[in-house]
Amino acid sequence: MNAPDYISGFLLGLSLIIAIGSQNAFVLKQGIKREHIFYICLFCAVSDALLISAGVAGFGAVTARYPQVVEIAKLAGTVFLVGYGLQSLYASLRLSHALSAEGQVVTSLKKSLLLCFGFTWLNPHVYLDTLVLVGMVSTGASSKLTFASGAVSASFFFFFALGYGARLLQPLFSKPKAWNILDALVGLLMLYLAWHLYSS
Repeated sequence: MNAPDYISGFLLGLSLIIAIGSQNAFVLKQGIKREHIFYICLFCAVSDALLISAGVAGFGAVTARYPQVVEIAKLAGTVFLVGYGLQSLYASLRLSHALSAEGQVVTSLKKSLLLCFGFTWLNPHVYLDTLVLVGMVSTGASSKLTFASGAVSASFFFFFALGYGARLLQPLFSKPKAWNILDALVGLLMLYLAWHLYSS
């Protein structure tokens, strides 16, 4: 294995996903609730792996030639983020909001994965980062396979660390107000990301 290529891929992959975004906020919330953490983290990491592999294989050239694919994803992503953002703001104002992680209304695995699908595959920035940027940078690696392995490893490391590390915040979220504040912050973040996505 070419260590420099692996490290370069790992660091690039980590730098692209470490910023707080809609997907990361969702994984964090699921981790705090201890709800379907393994499957959510696995879905995000595998999705990244597929996109990174496609980018390194040259799919970035396709999206560059057909930019309407990104535009469609941008529109769909904006609608999805607005909807989820409003739902989170509404949840933050509910008087019957659960008082603890254990008391939270459990979302089914199917619904959680569908939400995760939206945050992952309806985000055009994911395509720009993985298909275009990672694909472009990989052309400078002596071993594309090793570079891609490093980027994929970063995704698995980050999402599982975020999902399972979130439980360290559990004591804070034993307080009733903490869930309301989290929902409000998530809602505002989603609306901001929707505006940023729409105006970009």
